[in-house]
Amino acid sequence: MEAKKIPEVILSSGQKMPVIGLGTAAIPPPPHEALTSILIDAFEVGYKHFDTASLYETEEPLGKAVAKALELGLIKSRDEVFITSKLWTTDAHPDLVVPSLKTSLQKLGLEYVDLYLIHWPLRMKPEAKGYHNILKENVIPSFDMKGTWEAMEECFRLGLAKSIGVSNFGIKKLTQLLENATIPPAVNQVEMSPAWQQGKLREFCKQKGIHVSAWSPLGAYKTSYGTNTVMESPILKEIACARQKSTAQIALRWIYEQGTIAIVRSFNKERMKQNLDIFDWELSEEESQKFSEIPQHRTYHGVCFVSENGPYKTLEELWDGDP
Repeated sequence: MEAKKIPEVILSSGQKMPVIGLGTAAIPPPPHEALTSILIDAFEVGYKHFDTASLYETEEPLGKAVAKALELGLIKSRDEVFITSKLWTTDAHPDLVVPSLKTSLQKLGLEYVDLYLIHWPLRMKPEAKGYHNILKENVIPSFDMKGTWEAMEECFRLGLAKSIGVSNFGIKKLTQLLENATIPPAVNQVEMSPAWQQGKLREFCKQKGIHVSAWSPLGAYKTSYGTNTVMESPILKEIACARQKSTAQIALRWIYEQGTIAIVRSFNKERMKQNLDIFDWELSEEESQKFSEIPQHRTYHGVCFVSENGPYKTLEELWDGDP
């Protein structure tokens, strides 16, 4: 099977990042051996960009998949793969950032990640690890953004991360971060899909040289928190039917044409392949304009991060006025 060639963008760090990555978040995560096998399938169809996080508990099987892909000749060297991981909120403290990344690297069996992100702009109690502990009572009142980012910059200087960035940051928080940053964030990974288009945030990031990466680009369809707004959209279905494409392909092509990096998450080999088949055609101007008619709403609200005792008392504060 001939693997698809995926276009890349050049980050502010100078690193090249493939415009589609495969996400590994799942609740519950697949058994390690099963996930490694799934990720080998992804290498076979052409994925070179993989997105993990300490929260997901998928770093170890991803690392094994990279090693296996090298062994099978699916990639010639580590340099051909782009690996993103993320600092979980329990370690979002200046003293814990470098040790947390070193732990992630140990699990991955790698010397560096290509991109390391602050997962959320807040801190939770150090003992509150895992999905089951994402509770408002575990949110700590203060978040040392400046000190935590300085520690992220240290990860870059040490060569443990080739690029650094953030996730789930709005315009206000990015502005605050940029005021103190020596190294600006290369990427902001946020929820973005045809049903939550993030126009203002994308424009701000573009002006600041920050690439936007989209999680849940298909609306987290068929997940515990997801919505069918994208995959069951009459507008997208109509375009897909006319173009003889899947609804997912229409959505992902639009995201690509916005200059955004999509993190897709399908563990089905055929759908993985379809999701990469978006680069040799384009949407017409008329088709693109129809996307403005799609109803807009956020899928994941992050209510569990809003607390009277935390840094964000309301959803408006968490999302910088765009709840």
